[in-house]
Amino acid sequence: MSAAGWFIVLLALVGANLPFLNQRLFAVVPLKTPKKNTWLRLAEMIVLYFIVGALGFMLEARAGNRFEQGWQFYAITFSLFVVFAFPGFTFQYLVKHR
Repeated sequence: MSAAGWFIVLLALVGANLPFLNQRLFAVVPLKTPKKNTWLRLAEMIVLYFIVGALGFMLEARAGNRFEQGWQFYAITFSLFVVFAFPGFTFQYLVKHR
């Protein structure tokens, strides 16, 4: 696997956990409520999935061999993105905070 491929995997891991590890929208915009709700976190995760996917397509096109993908590719990559989000989800909802 090339360095660009590992970069996308690392970026997906960070992007999947970002909504769960902070209380700001996209880790930048402060919210009026002290804690984000679950639906906002999921919506943020979906947007980050598309951002990481666009960066992946950009790197693939830059390498010169962009391939067409079917719905199966997107189903698998979104499922992998959700699995990557497990550490952040566990920290936010399953670990007791004092």
